[in-house]
Amino acid sequence: MEDKIIEDAIAYIEALFDGNTGGHDSAHTMRVYKEAMHIAEYENGCDRMTVALAALLHDADDYKLFDTKDNENARKFLQSQAVSKEQTERICKVINSVSFSKNRGKVPDTIEGMIVQDADRLDAMGAIGIARTFAYGGEHGRSLEQSVQHFYDKLLLLKDEMNTDAAKEIAEQRHSFLENYLAELRKETE
Repeated sequence: MEDKIIEDAIAYIEALFDGNTGGHDSAHTMRVYKEAMHIAEYENGCDRMTVALAALLHDADDYKLFDTKDNENARKFLQSQAVSKEQTERICKVINSVSFSKNRGKVPDTIEGMIVQDADRLDAMGAIGIARTFAYGGEHGRSLEQSVQHFYDKLLLLKDEMNTDAAKEIAEQRHSFLENYLAELRKETE
């Protein structure tokens, strides 16, 4: 039963993000899902189904992509799968704790929220974070300089906002990669 819901959530996300090329696409969602499940392996007592569904649905109502309210797309999917109201609320609470711009400096109050928030933030770091920054910037008409500014406004801040030990370890490596990239970029553009 749980495997079927996960499969259906993946299909739902692939359809929902069809044609999106700006860094918030189904590939991003799948990386967040896989990273969240990896982190969940190290966190005893977490509800892995809540982690899985929240990770898969975390951008289903992202304000940058959809004009929805109260997790409308996520709720629609969960209702179609007969997920209980209680679990739907837990999942939506986790989803609402993920966004960097809305949750800067806030630590989710559940381990599931911490895991999914960490997984999403890790996908904004390292090589993939660099690629996503420029994909998003290109899609939104940002200059190279404006996209690079995003590193200072967000990406370089993420390392110190990780919640779980597993994510902190991964973030150290990815942060170092970001710093090395920026140093090389400065050399090449001066």
